[in-house]
Amino acid sequence: MRFTAEELLSYLLEATPCSTSRAPRDSRGLYGLVDHHGDLRYIGSTSSTDQTLYERIHQRHRTGSEGMSHYFSQMYNTGRMWRDRKNPITKTDGDIAKTLRNEFIVDHCRAVWLQLPDTLDIAALEAEVLSLAPSHAIAWNRRGMLPYDEPVHLVEATLSRLRWGTRERDAIERQRERFLATMTDRVAAPILTTATAGQIYVTPFPKGPFCFFALDVETATHDRGSICQIGIACVRPDNSIEIWTTYVDPKVDRWVFTYLHGISARMVRGAPTFSDVLPVLRDALKDATVYQHSSFDRSAIAAACGKCGQPVPEWNWRDSVHVARAAWPELKGNGGHGLASLKQHLGLVFEHHHAGEDARAAAEVVLRAEEVRPACVQRPTQAKQIQSANSGGLDLREDRGNLETEVLKTAIALTSQTPAPHEHLSHHIGTTELTQGNIDNNHIYLNSFFDKFPADVIGGSNRASAALREITVDWGDDATVTTDLDGTKRFFRKRGWIRKFFEQKNAQAGDIVVIEEIEPYRYRVVLKRRLS
Repeated sequence: MRFTAEELLSYLLEATPCSTSRAPRDSRGLYGLVDHHGDLRYIGSTSSTDQTLYERIHQRHRTGSEGMSHYFSQMYNTGRMWRDRKNPITKTDGDIAKTLRNEFIVDHCRAVWLQLPDTLDIAALEAEVLSLAPSHAIAWNRRGMLPYDEPVHLVEATLSRLRWGTRERDAIERQRERFLATMTDRVAAPILTTATAGQIYVTPFPKGPFCFFALDVETATHDRGSICQIGIACVRPDNSIEIWTTYVDPKVDRWVFTYLHGISARMVRGAPTFSDVLPVLRDALKDATVYQHSSFDRSAIAAACGKCGQPVPEWNWRDSVHVARAAWPELKGNGGHGLASLKQHLGLVFEHHHAGEDARAAAEVVLRAEEVRPACVQRPTQAKQIQSANSGGLDLREDRGNLETEVLKTAIALTSQTPAPHEHLSHHIGTTELTQGNIDNNHIYLNSFFDKFPADVIGGSNRASAALREITVDWGDDATVTTDLDGTKRFFRKRGWIRKFFEQKNAQAGDIVVIEEIEPYRYRVVLKRRLS
């Protein structure tokens, strides 16, 4: 039996989550961890030949030590379930808190798995699956998320089942207080409390010195002020990069872009608002050089400031797109200077549409450009230094008049309802090999080139969350169809035509489907017979 990364990922995304205790005790394979909201958040494998799915999921991830690669333990090391495993003084209370955490995971978390033969290179398959997985499904991988705030009501439900007495409840309450104390020691600025979430704090900002910063935001809706995540890459004098990220509660009723970045209303519940975060950013980036990749992030900060009635910070903004254009002019008309194109051209490794990862990528673009054309990069941090610098090459300095002009342009863009045109990348979009599963279920995998489609034609996982715009697909015999794309499964949403396409072309497993761009928002699908 053949196993492709696309099929394995599709199975994990669509499998019904089960209790961790039901994981197979005598087999290996791929698996996913599902949080208390019911969302898949981590994908891994039993890479060791002597480790079963049960041991990895139920015993390691659930009962293993926090701070290590045991993700259930790490993500729920919070509130009354928190412990410091290295502190012998609080060991007794901490062990009780850990017991509560273990039982909470049994009650409220789940897992999915796929048993695979030992003869397969499971570690290699895992790497392929991770390269295709949507960001929301691997949000825990590589510590991509902070631990959750304590789910108070669910913890209470577990305590009710355990029927713990005064001794145990006093112990976990002391752990909660210790947890809050550690947060107080680490944070830069406290935020107002809420009745259910306890004390909430802004993530502490790292200490410098830094040469420059790169900033990226993710938004919940088309309103640029609906910031739901902020990431900042802090570049030190030795060119090392430290990442600062925070979720932001945009206080919106409807989320549009969860399919793209994986962030939802549940994930930001209890997170600080933008007005809570702004004082930390204002202090940390005062007089600093701040790079963005295109003008979106600057306009989003300005829009968010406007929504909360705060003045826009006077940072020294620079655009890493301009820097990339000066350093690699050969990419114009040949992929462009977006992060996805630069990722391939420069061999960057990052997770697109995660604010911290995208900010780091923008910073790396600036550093790489400095190696190629130093004159196109400005590194001074202080405003006075920048104003007095006489740099050659591409001059990114902006006077007050230019700033006012850009603000006006941003305001016009925000009020316009016309989508930005998709930059034409190339006639050939991508190729994909058909599997028998494709033919049986009338779908075509688009994973390997999904980012080449316009963002405004990518919707959520069901018709209710369809994209606002559709593409036209020519598939033969003068037949066309209009459809958007399913951003979760990475398919064409409408699939009735695919069955006819397969039948007319007598498609077989192993055949190649070629996707071509005829013009913006219009594509051609061609079948090429496999070589015998």
